[in-house]
Amino acid sequence: MKIEKHGLVIGATTLVLTAVAVTGAGLHLPRGVAFFKNSPKELLDEVWQVVDKQYVDATFNQKDWRAIRTQYVVKGNYKSKEEVYKAARSMLKNLNDPYTRFMDPKEFRDLQVETSGQLIGVGIQLSQNEKTKRLEVIAPIEDTSASKAGILSKDIITKIDGKSTVGMDVNKAVQLIRGKEGTTVKLTILRDNRQTLEFNLLRQQIEIHPVEAKYRPKELNGIGYIRLKQFSANASTEMGAAIQKLESQGAKGYVLDLRSNPGGLLYGAIDIARMWLDDGKIVSTVNRRGTDDISVANNTAITKKPLVVLVDGGSASASEILSGALQDNKRAQLVGVKTFGKGLVQSVRPLSEGAGMAVTIAKYFTPSGKDINRAGIKPDVEVKLSKTQIQALVKDRAKVATVADPQYAKALQVLQVEIARNGSSAQKK
Repeated sequence: MKIEKHGLVIGATTLVLTAVAVTGAGLHLPRGVAFFKNSPKELLDEVWQVVDKQYVDATFNQKDWRAIRTQYVVKGNYKSKEEVYKAARSMLKNLNDPYTRFMDPKEFRDLQVETSGQLIGVGIQLSQNEKTKRLEVIAPIEDTSASKAGILSKDIITKIDGKSTVGMDVNKAVQLIRGKEGTTVKLTILRDNRQTLEFNLLRQQIEIHPVEAKYRPKELNGIGYIRLKQFSANASTEMGAAIQKLESQGAKGYVLDLRSNPGGLLYGAIDIARMWLDDGKIVSTVNRRGTDDISVANNTAITKKPLVVLVDGGSASASEILSGALQDNKRAQLVGVKTFGKGLVQSVRPLSEGAGMAVTIAKYFTPSGKDINRAGIKPDVEVKLSKTQIQALVKDRAKVATVADPQYAKALQVLQVEIARNGSSAQKK
């Protein structure tokens, strides 16, 4: 299965503030052939054809996709662009797939701008729950209004500035949450299906660097801590530089923190996996024709020193590809709680007149053949956090990845054992 590298994303969530969905202006997928100026229906037909040719499910979720074309494209009567946009979204809803979505020109431009790494927003990764259809937070982005206020993974957004989100699609929610820098938006949150909370969040410009790395000489006589926030276009470059620097500083082992990392580019996950693995499978993707594309390590590992990976319920998509590859190849032990469970691949492509769409084109499987969609990945060492512990870490972010963080503290214990077990071999690259 040949896939264009720059247009491929994993578990593509529609984003309020992040750069993980596409590579922005670097999209190298063919332009659509329809021209909106000639006929409004041509854009709608273009959307239909993309799904018809590429969608992962050949049954189109047990729907008669040709009959749907007749309903929307052939018989539809549209007097404005806005009516066509509405029809495109309605048509795609028949797939019952929140990750296959249409974006009007403004939404598509916003998505491309987001990939630059400088964004205006509140810092929420937003998706629509496949079962409940409710708007669900995948993860807040670190050091943003959302994370500082205490928004958590799995929170349900029930209202935006007092407006109910019942029946609201993600694109509409994104439009309401975004706004002018310096203004605020009020989100009403349902937590654990019983607690209602309200947050007033400041919209602000945020510059995102996906990798944060520190050499910690006082921990186990020197380890490298790497926090990977998302798999954006520059994540693999920053990761490689971080590992090289930590190696030069004498790190004896590593803790890779993927908690609350909602994913991003498929090839970012593959490239980073190759920095830790010399051989073995990384991931396989399967399209609707059953074509299996397998990515493998290629003897380019930067280090072979012991590694422990931190995961939680906000670790999704590309995070699950990386953690699954490291776990299945016995390269690392996973510590934390079960991951989110996003096992789908989307292609993001431009359409006529500046519009765009994302379409689910494949499923992915871990090296051992596990389909983790909705199931997630179980850690090797489970460490659950109580509500009190979570609140303490949210309130004081300085405690995250310290001995005051129970998951990190356990990761250090596991890493200590691995360093001792490897002995002198842990000093080799």
